[in-house]
Order: sequence, then C-alpha cells, then structure tokens
Amino acid sequence: MNARRVIGTVDQVSYWSGKAAAWLIVALTFVVAMEVFKRYILNAPTAWIFDFNNMLYGSLFMLCGAYTLALGGHVRADFVYIYMKPRGQATMDLILYLLFFIPGILGLIYAGYDYAAISWRIGEHSTVTAEGPPVYHFKSVIPIAGLLVMLQGLAEIVRCVECLRTGAWPSRLEDVEEIDVIETQLSRSEYVDEESRRQAMEGAHAIDEAARHRSVVDDTERQSRTP
Repeated sequence: MNARRVIGTVDQVSYWSGKAAAWLIVALTFVVAMEVFKRYILNAPTAWIFDFNNMLYGSLFMLCGAYTLALGGHVRADFVYIYMKPRGQATMDLILYLLFFIPGILGLIYAGYDYAAISWRIGEHSTVTAEGPPVYHFKSVIPIAGLLVMLQGLAEIVRCVECLRTGAWPSRLEDVEEIDVIETQLSRSEYVDEESRRQAMEGAHAIDEAARHRSVVDDTERQSRTP
C-alpha cells in the first residue's frame, strides 16, 4: 500500500466518523427545543437537561476533530508559513507534529482513558445539577476522539513526508462548504444578473483560497517563475 492510499484511507475514516458524529447536532437541537417547550409552555423544566446538552455538544465537538483535521479546517495563525514553498511548509508541519501534536494527543488519550475507566468503575454521575445523569458514557468519548485524531495526525505526518518527496501536497477530501451555499443562493436569485454573480463568486473563491493558504503560495510561485 503506497503512501497516498494510506492517506486516502485514513482521510475516509476521519471523514465518515465526523459525518456520523455530526448527527448529534440534530439530537441536540431536538433536546433544546423540547426543553424550551417544557420550561416556558408547560412550566415543567427538566433538572438534568443542562448536563445532557453539554454531553451532546462536547461529544460533537470532540468526535469531529479528526474530520476537521482531515479537511485542513482547524484555525491557524500563519504569518510566514503562507509564503513558504510546499516543501518548507511540510518541514515546518512535520516538526510541529512531532514536537507538539504527538505528545499532546498521547497525553489526551492516556488521561482520557484514565478518566473514563475511573468513571465507569464508580458509576459516576454529574454533580452540576440535581439528579445528574451518568457521565461515564460521555467520558468514554475522550479517548475515542483522541484515537481518531491521532490516526489522522499520523496520516498528516505521512502527507508531510510525501510532500517532501514530491514537492507538492497530496490532495485532500472536499465537502460542502459555506461558499457552495452562497453559490447556490446566488444562482437562484432573481435580482442578481449572471455577470454580478460571476464576479461575486470569483471574489468569494479568492478569499477562500487565500484563507486556506493556497492562492498566496501559488501567486508567489508564479512570480518566482516569471522572467
């Protein structure tokens, strides 16, 4: 199995695990709506709903970490990185993954497993609210999410090595993004002509590319090749 196939396989695992976890937002929305109805219409609030909301949102947040990493969607503040060539970027990423990412995620997995094991052993319940629900299921998400992120992180390391070898970044998976929604809305609008729509989408795509650190690098490379 070559490097790109390994990267693609792990990307797919992260992608679909994130897609599955994303359905928790539907459950969270339903729970919040029901609680609002019970609290303000029936005057019968549920004591443990605050804890349950936190568990659902926390699980959603953690289980989508690998998905976000696979799509390169994590927030990053770069002032030098965006002007570097792909091999320079890969070198910097590789160093940071080895120095910070791997030790940090290993610590998360180790500590999360310990938290979850103790919680299951004592049958832990939340003490934040009265009649607090059990939390050992929720704490089990910590090491699981850590393992998923670690798996994707190892794929990112392979991605860096592949970039160092070839001089180009391996492609990433793509998903529907806000810019796609904007394009759909503009295409259906009766008040935007074709030329205005084209200009708006070109500007939106340019901003998106720059935000993802591609267009600035591409422009720099084109300028360096210009005689």
